[in-house]
Amino acid sequence: MITKTVHMAVYDTLADWEVGAATAHINKPSWHREPGTWQVKTVGPTAEPITTMGGMRIVPDVVLADLTPADSAMLILPGSETWMGPELDPFGEKAREFVAAGVPVAAICGATYGLAKQGLLDSRKHTSNVAEFLLYSGYSGAEHYVEQSAVTDGDVITASASAPFEFAREVLGRLGVYEPHVLDGWYRLFAHADPEGWAVLEAYDAQQA
Repeated sequence: MITKTVHMAVYDTLADWEVGAATAHINKPSWHREPGTWQVKTVGPTAEPITTMGGMRIVPDVVLADLTPADSAMLILPGSETWMGPELDPFGEKAREFVAAGVPVAAICGATYGLAKQGLLDSRKHTSNVAEFLLYSGYSGAEHYVEQSAVTDGDVITASASAPFEFAREVLGRLGVYEPHVLDGWYRLFAHADPEGWAVLEAYDAQQA
């Protein structure tokens, strides 16, 4: 059985709440299309621990300089307080490398600014916290901005900080982790507390038993 690895970037002031729904359910095998074949590894600027916005301490599994698109099924970029400065430019550059290699990148909140700086949103539909935020990057893709919580255009996913479950839905869907009807049930349950969503997941579990 081949294990597919999704890499999540980690850096100081990482916004914890933005990515947890995606990473937790990539790692949760019971509703997966292919049980037990997915894992998440963290990638940091160095091997030193980082501290998230919520005060959690994370020791990266991988150093950014050692990560190549061939190693990964997707690169997830959380928001942080430092995306508008130069500190996280290496992660934006890595995102550009991934997209050039045909490996998807998913960015939420401030990380969308990093993609804009790299020109990755100049010709793709995308979203962010607000349209004006991305203009400070100097990008030329404003005409492609979409007023939605989360958007997928080819190998690039973008989302607003207030949309962790919509972001997760796009991530899980792009990876093909869940079958479409299971993903729909997952979203209805976790984003909207719809008990019919739970019934879908329970029925799928029973079929796999």
